[in-house]
Formats: sequence, structure tokens, C-alpha cells
Amino acid sequence: MKHFSIAIDGPAGAGKSTIAKKIAKELNFIYVDTGAMYRAMALYFIRNNIDASDKEKIKNNINLVDISIEYIDGEQQIFLNGENVSRLIRTEEVGKMASAVSVYPDVRLKLVELQRSLASKANVVMDGRDIGTYVLPNADLKIYLTASTKERARRRFLELQEKGIMADIDVIEKDIIDRDYRDMNRDFAPLKQAEDAIVVDSSDMTIDEVKDTIIQYFKKIINN
Repeated sequence: MKHFSIAIDGPAGAGKSTIAKKIAKELNFIYVDTGAMYRAMALYFIRNNIDASDKEKIKNNINLVDISIEYIDGEQQIFLNGENVSRLIRTEEVGKMASAVSVYPDVRLKLVELQRSLASKANVVMDGRDIGTYVLPNADLKIYLTASTKERARRRFLELQEKGIMADIDVIEKDIIDRDYRDMNRDFAPLKQAEDAIVVDSSDMTIDEVKDTIIQYFKKIINN
């Protein structure tokens, strides 16, 4: 049986996860939150006082980490060594740690194997920074979803405001620019647009407009 896969890559704050979830729901695909998997790994390192720069210690601890994905009441849940950490991994601290440790090949290779296994068994939508270029190079549809740094900072600022968290939008934008640089310049599987990816700039689009655009691209592919 043929399984379809949609790979959505792009920089932090472009809306990849939001869009991927909506596409998966509409197409009845499985959404694989790769970013959450890296965040779970990062949470382990934070809890065990392992510094992001301590490459050797990170390498030695990787085999002590087990990360799994389950769907409970239709919602994806992330488990770290048997504990549901879905809510604990969404902090700024965990996000920064995830970005920092994802540069290490040992961290990435441990998670890529699981991601590829999921895609071989079901129809999936997967988002990240190297899905189309490295994790799923043979994906049926590859999207490079982006937006301006100012727009991505604005979105993040509004998210924090809604949570009652004070933030400086200029600091947020600087953090986004710094993260883009790290993601694009890491030695192993850097963030870049796959040669056969379709660029979708969401700066001036609504969430539904982005979702519908990508689904239209997918339908063209399967109908050809």
C-alpha cells in the first residue's frame, strides 16, 4: 500500500507546526511533530544539568533517552522516558536548548530513525528544518514555509502577550535571527530549501490560506 508524505521545512516562527497540524487533520494524515521530539531531548538535558556546549556528555547520555509519540483522544502526546511531557516542552528555555543541541549528529540520528519509521507505516505530515532535504528526501510534496523576521517576531510577541508574558519584540526578532543563523549554518543537515520544494511565504497570508494553498499543491501531485 502506498503511503503519502508531506514535508514542511522552514525557519522558526514561520507557522510550520500550526499549518502541518491543520493539513494532517483535513487529509486524515498523521502529524509527526519533529520539533517536539527535539524539545523532549532538550528537556532531558536541562533536567540533568547538561550544558548545550558539552558535546561529550550529550553523546554519552543520548542512549539514556527514550522518546515516543502516542495519540490520545486524537491529540499527539510526547513521552520522555515514559512521562508525558507535552506541556513541559513548550517553554522558551527548552526551545533554545533544542536549537542548540540539534546541531549534534548523534542527537539528530537518534530521532531521524523513528521519524522515517513512522513515514514508512502511515500517511504523514512532518515539519521541521531538514525534513525534505534529509529526513524524508523522497517525500511526495516538499514545502519551504517562510515569513519575514518581523512578522515571525510579531506572531511570537502576540502569543506571549496572550499568555500574560511580558516581552520585547526587538529582542524576540534578534533571537529569531540568531536561531536562523544557527540552523542554516550547522554542519549536519542545516536548514535549507530542498531543490524540489515549493516556497510558500506566509507573511501576508492567513493560516487557512496557507493550509489551502499547500493542500491544493498536494492534490495536484496525487491527481497527476
